[in-house]
Amino acid sequence: MFGGYLADLGKPFCSRFYPQATPEILIACKLPPINRRKAKQERIIMNTAPLKFKGVPGSPYTRKMLAYLRYRHIPYQLLIGDQAASLGMPSAKVDLLPTFYLPNANGEIEAVVDSTPLIRRFENDYQGRQAIPSNPVLAFLNYLIEDYGDEWLTKAMFHYRWHFDADIKMAGTILPRWSGIQSSEEKLVAMTDHIADRQISRLYVVGSNDITAEVIENSYKRFLSILDDLIKKQTFVLGQRPSSADFGLYAQLTQLAKFDPTPAQICMEQAPRVHAWTDIVDDLSGNAAKANDWMNVADVKVNLGPLLREIGRVYAPALLANAEALQKGASEMETTIDGQRWVQPTFVYQGKCLAAINQEYQNLDADSRTQIDEIFSGTGCETLLFR
Repeated sequence: MFGGYLADLGKPFCSRFYPQATPEILIACKLPPINRRKAKQERIIMNTAPLKFKGVPGSPYTRKMLAYLRYRHIPYQLLIGDQAASLGMPSAKVDLLPTFYLPNANGEIEAVVDSTPLIRRFENDYQGRQAIPSNPVLAFLNYLIEDYGDEWLTKAMFHYRWHFDADIKMAGTILPRWSGIQSSEEKLVAMTDHIADRQISRLYVVGSNDITAEVIENSYKRFLSILDDLIKKQTFVLGQRPSSADFGLYAQLTQLAKFDPTPAQICMEQAPRVHAWTDIVDDLSGNAAKANDWMNVADVKVNLGPLLREIGRVYAPALLANAEALQKGASEMETTIDGQRWVQPTFVYQGKCLAAINQEYQNLDADSRTQIDEIFSGTGCETLLFR
């Protein structure tokens, strides 16, 4: 699901709203029902006017949406710095990046955030070159893997960026210049210190601390090897055409593999193919997007097995422990991930992520659920599903 990126460079955020799941463990997520009629009314097709949205290069989710729009051949205008304000664009309820400016049912422009539902909206509003497969089994796997990228892999991005001196210096120096390219050096230096201090103090919120550091770093290194091996078999996560899962993984890699010094060096030494893949995914406007370029479901267990086992190894126990802590009204979750202690503050938004995964599973037909059950068996992902 979408992590989101605070405009003030804050913590990841997940604001999906889905019908409330039936298990008691999800009640704490307090998910309101979808107003499907209103959602349909608000889908106003804009096939001619370019989409306007605010973002910055250092926001993984901005990069996710840029790559998605390029692949889909959807025209857009990216607003950087104070461009959105100068155009009189409305503010979002929560100031996240990217922020899209879209018409509502009354034709009024409103600020809309959260990349996962935005992609689903655009999949409905724009035809051709879809990034979500029509096969329900592949579509569900796409949803889960995109969510893993948005919500787990982002922990590595924040961890490396604000845990190591070289990365702190790089991010603190460049991030303020992306938003204020013409600001005075005096102001930029002050912003550097402010941003670094603020982000370092927030690391604990996303799960990066001295207790969890080794788990995060080992998981990132395993992910690089897994993706490297997968690319040898097929260019993208679900075959020879990209899905939103690819854009979710790519988003974090634009920072991990391409910007932040420590994880970028690890990537270059361990999986240079992933470094190159990140460059390729940046602009897939020339991908043929053939209907038969999606992988065969029969190949999923072999080709995606290692990635699903990694998700079951680290992300599944984190989601489950968080949901249980939320149910108890606890402010902190503690569990064991990859055989090591894990502790961090509870995160309501990731409670909604778990509920959303289960809602997507329940939306499948019986045969597709059976196929998912078979694919998930023994990966650890089966623990995510409440039947």
